[in-house]
Amino acid sequence: MLSLRSVLRRNRLIASALLPQSCFYSTLSVAAVEAERSIREGPRNDWTREEIKSIYDSPVLDLLFHGAQVHRHAHNFREVQQCTLLSIKTGGCSEDCSYCPQSSRYNTGVKGQKLMTKDAVMEAAKRAKEAGSTRFCMGAAWRDTVGRKTNFNQILEYVKEIRDMGMEACCTLGMLEKQQALELKKAGLTAYNHNLDTSREYYPSIITTRSYDERLETLQYVREAGINVCSGGIIGLGEADEDRVGLLHTLATLPTHPESVPINALLAVKGTPLQDQKPVEIWEMIRMIATARIVMPRAMVRLSAGRVRFSMPEQTLCFLAGANSIFTGEKLLTTPNNDFDADQQMFKILGLIPKPPSFSEDKENNLEEETCAEALSSSS
Repeated sequence: MLSLRSVLRRNRLIASALLPQSCFYSTLSVAAVEAERSIREGPRNDWTREEIKSIYDSPVLDLLFHGAQVHRHAHNFREVQQCTLLSIKTGGCSEDCSYCPQSSRYNTGVKGQKLMTKDAVMEAAKRAKEAGSTRFCMGAAWRDTVGRKTNFNQILEYVKEIRDMGMEACCTLGMLEKQQALELKKAGLTAYNHNLDTSREYYPSIITTRSYDERLETLQYVREAGINVCSGGIIGLGEADEDRVGLLHTLATLPTHPESVPINALLAVKGTPLQDQKPVEIWEMIRMIATARIVMPRAMVRLSAGRVRFSMPEQTLCFLAGANSIFTGEKLLTTPNNDFDADQQMFKILGLIPKPPSFSEDKENNLEEETCAEALSSSS
């Protein structure tokens, strides 16, 4: 089978013999050029915003095809990780995130609750594992973890127990201090989720109670502690395409790419400032997923919130574009999620393979390097 590089080289030779040079290159999208470069050279952190915008603006069919090419070179393209996200402390949050029903500032019907007990969390983790999830994520509706020593120590115990069950453990608890990141690492935390949500420029229109730099600082503490970084954003907040590009540019130019990049589509909740936002279309998700895949080839690109609005054929296009993780279970924190049986049927029809858990960061990185090396060797 010819590699992407070989196909492009052959096409150039044919086209140069039959067409004026300017005519041929006008048909070659930036997605094609940068996908070939990602396959040949691997991840890079020196992307310009203009380069990412040119990829994002490529024709959708090109994005689908070349996102798939990069995905097949960097990952087992049929593997999809199943994750479960549980709200272990719901509602009563002091922040003003315009999309969030858990903010105490909005009348959404979500009432503040105390931290779930260990038995309740472990029972939920057990059910998630039995349903096929290999990563168990715990979310708490807090701005930060300062002054929550008792609750934080309880969560450390939850992390240890979940790891003992043979699952990856992930948390999203708001902003962290450096010492807390180290304690989570010691407890065995696999990944920490802290989304940037949108571009730096549009961010103040969505949130005023914590800054963009504070979010980046938490990501830095997580990285320095040796925990995998899970960071992405939400589309459908009223942002422009430039803001979507800006979000991806920030993530793709971090010193190390996030191991996980969730792409969420807003589920507008009545009572929040964004309750009247129109639903995200599938083509918007495809553009985000494929662009993320090309500019951050080794990351897990997670088809996250909003998936419930997409049919199986539409989700198939997302997997083809480069998504390789979903959240399963009836809820994502407080918003609805896809039916379990429908997900199992989708895996069967598409021939998707559940991705096994990975517990060693070094082992995972080495495996990815070997996979890319083999891919590069086969495409030479």
